[in-house]
Amino acid sequence: MVQLSTLDAEECMARLASVPFGRVVFTHRALPAIRPVNHIVDRGQVIIRTNLGTAIGSAAGRGTVVAYEADAIDPVTRTGWSVVVTGVAQVITEPDEVARYQGLLDAWVDGERNSVIRIPAELVSGYELLVRAAA
Repeated sequence: MVQLSTLDAEECMARLASVPFGRVVFTHRALPAIRPVNHIVDRGQVIIRTNLGTAIGSAAGRGTVVAYEADAIDPVTRTGWSVVVTGVAQVITEPDEVARYQGLLDAWVDGERNSVIRIPAELVSGYELLVRAAA
């Protein structure tokens, strides 16, 4: 049997930093939207690259509250973890900061990804699925 264990914020951010991909959740045309993206974690924030013409870029340009979720779940043992970070998406405009993040975060999808977005970790939650010890 698998049991659910809550992760603290520090553990959550460490888990998030250990994987390259996640899902950004935002509102698009008044409906929930989810897009897979790659990310890095830097200074308590999630950093992603996109193009301002995309739905994600438009949401960030409006200062929309978004959620970012990443996980690592083993399909055989059904163990692993999931982390959600919630914050106001912000387009990074400072040229040196943009250049730094573009160097650290490769674009993994075809097309121009010239904008960098930060998601400050304003709310952080997560859990771990562990194999329950035999009684």
